[in-house]
Amino acid sequence: MPFTSYASVADVVRAHRIQACREAFLAPLPLPLSDYFRSELDITLNLVAFDGSEYAACETLIYPLLREAWRPFRNALSIWSHPTISYDADLCGTPDYIVSRTSPSGPFLMDMPYLLVVEAKKDDFVRGWGQCLAAMLAAQKLNNVPDQTLFGVSTNGRGWEFGKLRGSVFTQEPRTHSLSDLDGLAAALHFVFSECRDQAAHIPPSVVA
Repeated sequence: MPFTSYASVADVVRAHRIQACREAFLAPLPLPLSDYFRSELDITLNLVAFDGSEYAACETLIYPLLREAWRPFRNALSIWSHPTISYDADLCGTPDYIVSRTSPSGPFLMDMPYLLVVEAKKDDFVRGWGQCLAAMLAAQKLNNVPDQTLFGVSTNGRGWEFGKLRGSVFTQEPRTHSLSDLDGLAAALHFVFSECRDQAAHIPPSVVA
């Protein structure tokens, strides 16, 4: 069923026989943020109605932060906005963002996804994680690399929660990162992008249809 049909992690666990746990796995890496980025973010937080709609949060908060974390890895990784992915009729849908390996075939084809980002719409992180884990599972099956680690983020733009899927085990980071600690959030994202980059360097190319 589509990702949006999953209302919680428990729904995915029951349907796909996944084990779920909470355990710290992030090893934050400092990411220098430019004064320009900080200034633009302040303008957004103070003057933009970013909580007026789900699209506003994606465009004004989530994507700019992802893009800033992606910049050091732009030669190895690509960001995709609202791409549709489909493993089968049961696991298909449109995550808000995907970070994949940069395809050797050019910028118009998606290679292996490593990070799936789903907005927690109406601040519903429980449902957001159900959709995100379903998307992570679809990406895992499409990649067909059993020992690969897939990362996930559920966020409303202000709070960011992280998880990872390896094999049949989903691990959720117990700490929520927040815009109120921008440097801490940037360091967490930097770690995840670094892990994605390292995986991209060690797996032979293959394009995800």
